[in-house]
Amino acid sequence: MSHLAKLLGQARRTVCEVEADTVNVNSSCVIIDCREPEESSSGVIPGALCIPRGLLESKVERLVADKGQPIIIYCASGVRSLLAAKTLHEMGYAQVTSLAGGIEAWKASGGTLSHIHEDTQFDRERYLSQLKLPDLGEAGQARLKRARVLIIGAGGLGSPVALYLAAAGVGTLTLVDHDTVDKSNLQRQILHTSDRIGLAKVESAWITLRALNPEVNVGRLQRRFDFSLAQEIVPDHDVVVDGTDNFTTRYLVNHVCHRFNKYCVHGSVYQWQGQVAVFGGEGPCYECVFPEAPDGEMAPNCAEGGVLGAVTGIVGAAMACEVIKLLCGIEGGLTGAMASFDLKGMDFARLKLDRDPRCNCCSMPRESDVYRAAKSEHCYLRT
Repeated sequence: MSHLAKLLGQARRTVCEVEADTVNVNSSCVIIDCREPEESSSGVIPGALCIPRGLLESKVERLVADKGQPIIIYCASGVRSLLAAKTLHEMGYAQVTSLAGGIEAWKASGGTLSHIHEDTQFDRERYLSQLKLPDLGEAGQARLKRARVLIIGAGGLGSPVALYLAAAGVGTLTLVDHDTVDKSNLQRQILHTSDRIGLAKVESAWITLRALNPEVNVGRLQRRFDFSLAQEIVPDHDVVVDGTDNFTTRYLVNHVCHRFNKYCVHGSVYQWQGQVAVFGGEGPCYECVFPEAPDGEMAPNCAEGGVLGAVTGIVGAAMACEVIKLLCGIEGGLTGAMASFDLKGMDFARLKLDRDPRCNCCSMPRESDVYRAAKSEHCYLRT
């Protein structure tokens, strides 16, 4: 008897094998693919964690912390996985089984595969917590990887939005802001640090986001968001985030998003209060809700009226959630609604928003928006 045969015999005395046609990928069982990356690239069992056999001992405890959780491990033919299952058993995992016949048996039984393409490959260890969400999973993570999000403003709202979208694995983030980091920004604009005062905000943001998640492509434009730039970059993105705090720019963002049929995730803050809404699609646009800009004294920006830094964090995090829901097709978002926060009294409300049939923006043909938006050619950005 060969040495391998002896090892397999020993493994079978402690490890049970499971047949492919009994595996339920929708159960709470953890499925581990212990093949090498070049093998996994041809397809994996849906929902499987890819941990090469040589890295199993060093990685598995971080990915599967509960040693009482049922685990099915597989390889190409069921040999490596049987030995790997024995190793897991020795590490204290109580319910480990090996897939008899491996991935080949799975395919022969009619099991489906999730194919990993270059543009949707991602680090499963990094995103493990959100991969477990039934509404997101691997398919949603792949959509995030392919997504392109435009963030207008790298300030109080743009900072938490960008951080959470980068952490979530959105493939491309493009940040637009003409300004530089000022000491007064640091109380709420958490992308930036004291040693970057005077640096362009988009460059400071790039440093922070790349350090947080090197998988994310971070584009940066140190320019004012005007009509010319809007026409150039909005069509190339899936969702637009409005992190500005002046009405001139908000109306421009609204018109261009309507023109190119893009969702716009809007947020605003004032002192202890905040609002989040999603404009576009079948719902109303920003101008339906705010047909005219209020007098400056009635709606001061953060620099004039003040804001608690944590308020921008909460509102920005909510905006990031809305972006993720839009990108992954998750229901329950704020399209046609606005979330209102009063964080001093801890009061929260969801308000229904209706389209205005006489709206100067979304009631008109999309092509006409270009001409009306051109009136905002000289608008500028304050964050």
